[in-house]
Amino acid sequence: MARLVVPTVTVQGSFLAAWDEWGVEAERWMGAEAFVGGEEEQWSREEAADPGEFRRLVEGIVGAAEPGAVLAAGIVPYTMLWFVEGDEWLGRLSIRHELTPHLLELGGHIGYGVRPSARRRGYATQMLVQALPVAAELGIDPALVTCDADNVASRKVIEAAGGELEDERHGKLRFWVATKLK
Repeated sequence: MARLVVPTVTVQGSFLAAWDEWGVEAERWMGAEAFVGGEEEQWSREEAADPGEFRRLVEGIVGAAEPGAVLAAGIVPYTMLWFVEGDEWLGRLSIRHELTPHLLELGGHIGYGVRPSARRRGYATQMLVQALPVAAELGIDPALVTCDADNVASRKVIEAAGGELEDERHGKLRFWVATKLK
């Protein structure tokens, strides 16, 4: 069964295969950036192929969620989780622990992406539903989740997870999703 996990080096091969599927947009969707010693680092596809560099990437991603993590200016603390089935990397999800004015307008608390070859299988909905208790543990309730106004698939994901539409701003639909069971 596919599940959200703390990033791990065991999925390096399928992580790189997913990166290849995404192509030019991969830098954004793969989450190939992390904060090491308070400095933002970004990894290219070639760098992430090196086991040592991939380990550094994973450690940096995991470290961003630790209390007291030193992040770059303007970056809020966040928890990134990977959606995997066995050693197969299917996608990633980020939970921002707080909202800046910009995130309140456009980005929200939770963002997610599913690798192209794994889409249309319900994974995005599973990811979002599995993330809600994690967000609740972080003190987030409700969570703001946004999507492009013309992204019907993402809208359906958010609604399936219990999202209630508040409004549209700057081409983004803004939904509030309860993270705690009532």
